[in-house]
Amino acid sequence: MKQPIWKRFLSYFFEIAIEASSTDLNPDLQLGLKKGRYCLSTPNAIYSYGDLYDNFTSSFHKIKIGESPIKDVLILGFGLGSIPFMLEKKFHKKCRYVGVEADEVIAYWAAKYLTNEMASPVQIVVADALLFVKTCQQKFDLIAMDIFLDSHIPEQFETPVFLKKLKSLLNNNGLLMFNRLSLLKEDREQSTAFFENTFLKIFPEGYCLDVGGNWMLIGENR
Repeated sequence: MKQPIWKRFLSYFFEIAIEASSTDLNPDLQLGLKKGRYCLSTPNAIYSYGDLYDNFTSSFHKIKIGESPIKDVLILGFGLGSIPFMLEKKFHKKCRYVGVEADEVIAYWAAKYLTNEMASPVQIVVADALLFVKTCQQKFDLIAMDIFLDSHIPEQFETPVFLKKLKSLLNNNGLLMFNRLSLLKEDREQSTAFFENTFLKIFPEGYCLDVGGNWMLIGENR
């Protein structure tokens, strides 16, 4: 659903509230219009922000995603669909997207406000990402792991078993992008431990991109 031009104009001066909701997963969920983009947030985190979702925007630039022949993309923690939106609008990639989102309200807002503005096919699956990954048979060229509950990643998504399953869902030379917090000292310590003790054991040639307040861990299925 497109917003009126006057609302988009005013959103460059102050955020305009669009909707709010309380769910079991997200007790305080806000959808606003900010700088002409939909912004999905909780009191402690931004879940989606169009092509200004900087941790992925910056990472896509650094890995030169525009030159990559990706076709099938899986997004775990779909939010409003910032990742497919920026890939199509900013990097000119037309792919087939599967987005997994556990919160029904967020999935509904994504379909209502964003994905219908895209030319690329987008399938939104309302499901627990752990169960989806365990049962998925499809292969992907790119998997974006972007699951947060407020400002933390649930521990079930940090296990070697989960990472091994993600790797098995990648095509040859497929990429995993795993979004981590690094803003606070505690965040950096936890992300460092996960990267060194877990991630590199599954993706030995993996590396980390510092994208300002977040680290993007990159693994490839070779």
